[in-house]
Amino acid sequence: MAMLDTSPHSPAFAADKVVATAPDAATGYKGFRLGAFEFIRDEYFAKVHWPAKGQTRTHAIPADAFLRALMRDVAWGFFYGWVNFDQVFGTRNHYGKVDVYAGSFNGVMKAAGVDYTETFDTPTIMATFKAMLHDWTNAGFDPFAAPEETGSAYGRKHGENAAAIERSRIATRRMPGLPDDSPLRDDLPVNRAFADVPQDEPQVLPEPGYEGQLHAFNLFKYLSRSDVTWNPSVTSVCGASLFCPTTEEFILPVFHGNDRVEWFLQLSDEIVWDVADKDTGAPRARITMRAGDICAMPADIRHQGYSTKRSMLLVWENATPDLPARYESGELPPYPVAF
Repeated sequence: MAMLDTSPHSPAFAADKVVATAPDAATGYKGFRLGAFEFIRDEYFAKVHWPAKGQTRTHAIPADAFLRALMRDVAWGFFYGWVNFDQVFGTRNHYGKVDVYAGSFNGVMKAAGVDYTETFDTPTIMATFKAMLHDWTNAGFDPFAAPEETGSAYGRKHGENAAAIERSRIATRRMPGLPDDSPLRDDLPVNRAFADVPQDEPQVLPEPGYEGQLHAFNLFKYLSRSDVTWNPSVTSVCGASLFCPTTEEFILPVFHGNDRVEWFLQLSDEIVWDVADKDTGAPRARITMRAGDICAMPADIRHQGYSTKRSMLLVWENATPDLPARYESGELPPYPVAF
């Protein structure tokens, strides 16, 4: 839930920005260019090419992992901070422009001088990534679903799955279920992992004269009907304070690099987080969060999560516009509390 419209007919999709090659005769997939970057895929891998030290460098990512990461990058609007597809390739959001990089936040590749970064206007990279997502996603594969809930991303091109990657965005302004706000989505089925989650709604009894001014909903019921994984849905907006819960299963498809502090509250089950240095990827910590645990992800790290059983996680985001610049300048420490 709460996804961008990835349809090629959406207002943000600028087809004239896309540079694509004819479908490959052997695999049926198109290739794509974005500045000096070239993207191709075959039966098993997505491959990224870029120039460095007078040569063309190549990096391969399994097709399913690449498409899952690409889906989040598109659906999140490049999110905040860094979206690392893996330890080599990713994007950095400058909110109007986006860096595409290979090796730039990999300590070994950076030291060897084989890294490369190029900056694009957001509509240009968005159009290319959307076109790539549509062409490279085959029938039966849903890059937003857990592996148990979808088919294979591998093989030669066969069909498409536009329905899976064109889910409409749920744009909550205050809280789901309020008049003229986003719906509670009772039309969606309960996910197999949450069959035991109570589906009753809270009873609201306002004092006389306050009718319509007090609202509540069953967050666990709401999340139990989420048809996607690792995709925060905004469910509470208070100024710049956003509550963004999500359901998690298998592996977060990206290493998210923060440009602000991010707070996690584990609502159910368990997630293991690998935490690394944002600039080099060097490991810094491993955290196991169980129901009721709270942790802060600092502004100078990247993180990736693992959840064996589908779990519920509440992410608290501070959307104050000038936060990234204040953290990057050193005005604010990267962690919320000094012990």
